[in-house]
Amino acid sequence: MQRIPTGVIGFDELIQGGIPKGATVLVPGGSGSGKTLFATTYIYEGARKFSDPGLFVTVEDNLKNIVWNMENFGWDIKSLEQKNLMKIYRMHIDPRKPVEPQIDKELDIITSMVKDISAVRLTVDSTTAFAAWLSDQGKLRNLLFRFSDYLKDLDCTTMLTSETAGGPRDFSAYGVEEFVVDGIFAMYFIPPHRSIFIRKLRGTKHSLAVHPCSITSNGIEVNPKDEVMWSAIKQY
Repeated sequence: MQRIPTGVIGFDELIQGGIPKGATVLVPGGSGSGKTLFATTYIYEGARKFSDPGLFVTVEDNLKNIVWNMENFGWDIKSLEQKNLMKIYRMHIDPRKPVEPQIDKELDIITSMVKDISAVRLTVDSTTAFAAWLSDQGKLRNLLFRFSDYLKDLDCTTMLTSETAGGPRDFSAYGVEEFVVDGIFAMYFIPPHRSIFIRKLRGTKHSLAVHPCSITSNGIEVNPKDEVMWSAIKQY
């Protein structure tokens, strides 16, 4: 089986070297857990270390903020963009207008960008913003399912992030995302400690333990040798 390394220091050895090619992985976590940095690292290191073209799609954040956060770690994203190894795109949704036609248009744009750079990696940060567009839970869940299903057809190895309450059993924001993905890397933040747990990853003999992780000057790093007790992970 071909695998796509995340590039996150210390993590890939926990998942047999990487994510199965073509899989979709959800990275849920509470505020400050490091999920966005994890997903950004996946795109950046994929381009830098493995020459894998990648597209980072933000649903709600400002592009300047994203670039600033990346450059804060000393990442040279401009040269990667110039080589078509990395692109950053912000979805544009006007909640005052019908949402679903806009989503279809955005998916067409994402598809075009994936083809333009021959992207093999894709990140969407984050699915939680969809709730700001649709208040009806039934329509929201249907949209999330359709959105995730569409992304799987792009033939990329995809990472989605989701904002949760941060509890030990919070694996998605709306109870939908976790059932349409192939893997879940749950992240936790109990100040000042961060940790990560691989809830599932199809076709992979992965670690069943919770492992500590930290944000350093270089980005996010996972300690694969140490474990965190479940009792230490509680809703903050």
